[in-house]
Amino acid sequence: MASSEFDVVVIGKGNAALCAALSARDQGASVIMLEAASEDESGGNSRFAGGVMRFAYDSVEDLKRVTDLTDEEIAGSDFGTNTKEEFFDDLFRLTQFRTDPELSEVLVTQSLDVMAWLRSKGARFVPNFGRQSGMVNGKRKFFGRLPIEVSGGGAGLVRYLDAAVARAGIEVLYETRALSLIYDGVRVSGVRARRNGEVVELRARSVVLACGGFEANPEWRTRYLGPGWELAKVRGTRFNVGDGLKMALDIGAAPYGNWSGCHATGWDRYAPEFGDVNVGDQFQKHSYIFGLLINSEGRRFVDEGWDFHSFTYAKYGGEVLKQPGQFAWQVFDAKVKHLLRSEYRIKFVTKVSADTLEELATKLEGVDPEQFLKTVRAYNAAVNRDVPFDHTIKDGKGTTGIEPAKSNWAQVLDTPPYEAYSTTCGITFTFGGVRIQHDSGQVVDSHQVPIPGLYACGEMVGGLFYFNYPSGTGLVSGAVFGRMAGRSAGAAAKQAG
Repeated sequence: MASSEFDVVVIGKGNAALCAALSARDQGASVIMLEAASEDESGGNSRFAGGVMRFAYDSVEDLKRVTDLTDEEIAGSDFGTNTKEEFFDDLFRLTQFRTDPELSEVLVTQSLDVMAWLRSKGARFVPNFGRQSGMVNGKRKFFGRLPIEVSGGGAGLVRYLDAAVARAGIEVLYETRALSLIYDGVRVSGVRARRNGEVVELRARSVVLACGGFEANPEWRTRYLGPGWELAKVRGTRFNVGDGLKMALDIGAAPYGNWSGCHATGWDRYAPEFGDVNVGDQFQKHSYIFGLLINSEGRRFVDEGWDFHSFTYAKYGGEVLKQPGQFAWQVFDAKVKHLLRSEYRIKFVTKVSADTLEELATKLEGVDPEQFLKTVRAYNAAVNRDVPFDHTIKDGKGTTGIEPAKSNWAQVLDTPPYEAYSTTCGITFTFGGVRIQHDSGQVVDSHQVPIPGLYACGEMVGGLFYFNYPSGTGLVSGAVFGRMAGRSAGAAAKQAG
């Protein structure tokens, strides 16, 4: 560290932080990044993300701004659309119309442009063939409005942006935990951090907070999300313990958004306490829409086919946590085995199989076998057999006369061998954050007055997500508001200088 004075200090080193640093550097600002993790563990939650990217696009021409599609891929594929109107509809529908209208407008309207910007920084995007498409009448059809993913997943995105940061000459201090903001009651002028066992001060004209939520802090989870949430697995980094939120709140920043809400998914029941960078997101289990979710009582508890997993997975993890013992089994028959995603085929998986349902019932650890068989029989009898099954659309093949219903993709479980996978709740990130100005990323205080010198982005921004979350939005949101915060912080620092 040649100097302790900078134009911009960015706290964190995930996708949003990296975008903020690059954007501030584009303004000509001197930038340094503080990362609590070691270099080997760095990258925040972004490193554990699957890598799908939800952004607004009208046509293949828009997709060509993001990735190189061959003529063959274009001719042989139906990429669908995710128009701004469709993106808005999904976001408002899933958040029960709570999402901040100004923040969501920025997210949606700038999403395509930020994808092109990421590409200009070296990120590589590819068609999402493996997880969001299927062959229909000889043509590959993409569904869920998610045709594009970053090559190499979230870890790949971090690698691309790491390389861009290195090219830009931005220094990163690893194993440096930010402790508090330097604040005189008027403006933020730097940060205090612990590095090599000592407290250091880094002075800056602007500070960007981009160090995530509090999902890795069991005490905060219990305090804000409620009793039982201390039992959830952490899908991602162990370093997101709320440091940035505490620093901001300590100087009067306005809390905002769904502080009792979070993104939580079905996760292998015996996965480790925190995410494993060598496994990434593969402890997740997202093909439940094609089977049944069974709790310890042997009963179903959600509509597995309410929508594509992209629109339910971030909510159903919390539903699993509510069940007795905080676990559930996902049950499938052989008809859908070819549709199960790649995470069902990893080495570390909690799985049982059997040639009969009766045998399977005895293998479902912790489940009432008699009630399980009653549940399956009732479900099989309720399936509408007149509607054809089609996994690429919401096919309307549902059930009648049972509760909860299954709205789509309901098929009779009758084809052995049967397989079941044991899951619990894996928390990804928390929805509560600080309030920012929608056009600058500047943090405001509890009276909604901007705090000079302080900006925030990524999972620290409150007000976007409530109750639920559309898959692929987090990385794009981090990039949109990271770029904005960095640009504003860099411009303000240069102006002040």
